[in-house]
Amino acid sequence: MTATDPLLRALAHPVRLRIVSLVWNVPLSAAELSRELGISHALASQHLRRLDAVGLVELAEVRANRGGRERRYRAVHGSPLSDQRYEGVRLIAEAMAHNLRDRAGRRQPGAEGVTSDAELWVAPEVWTDFRQRLAALFGELHDAARAPHAPGTVGIGATVMVFPLAEPAPGEPHDEPQERT
Repeated sequence: MTATDPLLRALAHPVRLRIVSLVWNVPLSAAELSRELGISHALASQHLRRLDAVGLVELAEVRANRGGRERRYRAVHGSPLSDQRYEGVRLIAEAMAHNLRDRAGRRQPGAEGVTSDAELWVAPEVWTDFRQRLAALFGELHDAARAPHAPGTVGIGATVMVFPLAEPAPGEPHDEPQERT
């Protein structure tokens, strides 16, 4: 994949990334998404059309609503968001960082959470086991998701990106942290 790939470009937008997350396990309409995201109905529809065009969401149901028809969409599971092996991973990271900043600003005061940042060297089997367990945990969390604000639920923010680091080529300097002045 390249940075011009339509699928990657669709995923790399913070609002579309949030939409895929919101409709992962619960179909939602453009109207429902516009209320949840605080954007116009037209903009929510535009984002849904873009996601649908690249196969990241699909029409789940059409139902009657106030004399009209409401089209509800769900995420197509197995999207490339779960395994970033392509060049454009930095675009996805930027969209995820945007959503993380937004969610961190909406964190419930005093609520418990888990925060971690790490650059570690571990045995390959430790990495493989951890990656598989983390993917399974996120799968369980996605499978348990219900509609936004459904009775008996609590909204959570979760952003994770773990990957092996490339070793610099011989003779290339390691990236050193820049000293702040």
